[in-house]
Amino acid sequence: MKATHEHEWEAAPGLPSALPKGERVVWQGAPDWRSLAVHAFHVRKIGIYFALMLVVQALNLTAPDSGAGWKPLAEVDWKPLMVAASLYTIALGLLLGTAWVSARSTLYTLTNKRVVMRIGVVLTVTFNLPFKRIVGASLKPHAGGQGDIALALNPEDRIGWFHLWPHQRAWHVTRPQPTLRCVPQGEQVGEQLISLWRA
Repeated sequence: MKATHEHEWEAAPGLPSALPKGERVVWQGAPDWRSLAVHAFHVRKIGIYFALMLVVQALNLTAPDSGAGWKPLAEVDWKPLMVAASLYTIALGLLLGTAWVSARSTLYTLTNKRVVMRIGVVLTVTFNLPFKRIVGASLKPHAGGQGDIALALNPEDRIGWFHLWPHQRAWHVTRPQPTLRCVPQGEQVGEQLISLWRA
């Protein structure tokens, strides 16, 4: 992916200021939006839930009344089901659109001294995470080669969970971990980050 200037105030794509002497960009990338939709916005789980709800509604519409047999399909009023299906489709479309916009507005940068995360759709924020303030990292691989790289920060350093969402490790609310979400070639990027961090 070619990094471009999304904001005029950036000194370089994804960087709020010019890099100091001796620091260089090693890698830049953004989340894969399809993977982000599945793993951060849970589109697949929500889609299955909506499908089950439609099945339940269809059964309720065709269920027998007071001991009579099942209603003939031609006599069933399908309008409530069609309205529900339309609303569910719109909801899934909004989630997919949010995942696409979130991935497009995100740029992760790995230098030889820190990790920089430019995130945010409406309000863009940039987090500078020097390697000396990172105490650990973990990789959660996904299908297709993508992966989440979570960064455990020094206990003295805290970033709000809502400031990071959806770029945070799941279920770590009290001590949020900034996470490079759904990064293509996640294993290679993770190995690169670990080797730079150890150095």
